[in-house]
Amino acid sequence: MKAGIDVAVFKWPGGPARVGPMLLEIGRVTEQAGMDSLTLMDHYFQLAPSLGRTEDPMLEGYTTLGFLAAATSTVRLHLLVTGTTYRHPGLLAKIVSTLDVLSGGRAVLGIGAGWYEREHRALGVPFPSTAERLERLEETLRIVLQMWSDDNGPFQGRHYQLAETINSPQPLHRPHPPIMIGGGGERRTLRLVAKYADCWNHFDPEGRLDTLRHKLGVLRQHCEREGRDFDAIEKSVVWTGELPVGRARVREFLATMRSYVDLGITDVRFVPRGPDPAADIATMGEELMPELAELNPGSSPPRLNP
Repeated sequence: MKAGIDVAVFKWPGGPARVGPMLLEIGRVTEQAGMDSLTLMDHYFQLAPSLGRTEDPMLEGYTTLGFLAAATSTVRLHLLVTGTTYRHPGLLAKIVSTLDVLSGGRAVLGIGAGWYEREHRALGVPFPSTAERLERLEETLRIVLQMWSDDNGPFQGRHYQLAETINSPQPLHRPHPPIMIGGGGERRTLRLVAKYADCWNHFDPEGRLDTLRHKLGVLRQHCEREGRDFDAIEKSVVWTGELPVGRARVREFLATMRSYVDLGITDVRFVPRGPDPAADIATMGEELMPELAELNPGSSPPRLNP
């Protein structure tokens, strides 16, 4: 089973001057631990009260990924997940292409419909209805795939019209950077996963296995309707509990993960929240990763790395 780190908190001792050095250290220890991915949230404001105060530090995601691309060499890099409302689709395709080229083919497009209305209203970013955001999400997926192909012609959609879809340089990862869709909407979002995604990310603050099992069943039905191989889609979860640091927590976490693996989950993302996340990641690398790597589902999809 693979693992990754999702950096969602940037309030560390030392203030803003400590943020850059801490991110460099997080990148170093994440790779040293043998983890597969390093991701960030895509938000303008911190999520309150679950992760802190609204006024707490929050970095712009793709700028930060560019910084991490130069400081790492093996981990996949992406936002978990970017809201389709935050950037124009043509610009988003260009941004992810740039990240992929500069990282040596390690970029992933993590994307969803977006949900945090407050930060949109605060910064003057349009926030349409849920139905429209989902329509825009599908058009965005179509646009980025066109821009990552040999077709540089126009795109005409209901919400977006592009006169040309030239994208040079193209990503190094072929045929294109993997696409991860986050969200659990059963009628629209999971259909988009079946139709477009290489990976699905599931986030449930309560970590309920019955919910995950049900969502996977719905995704399987969509795959059947779309003519898609269900097992070819990587399934990822965000671990919302305390980090498995210390032998007792490691044993408890591994017992829980065996249930996830039985459902076909092949990837778990941890969210460090302590004052020294690099130290916590390093400890997990020593205590957890050797045993976690031995948890293998019966059917593993191909790795998303090039």
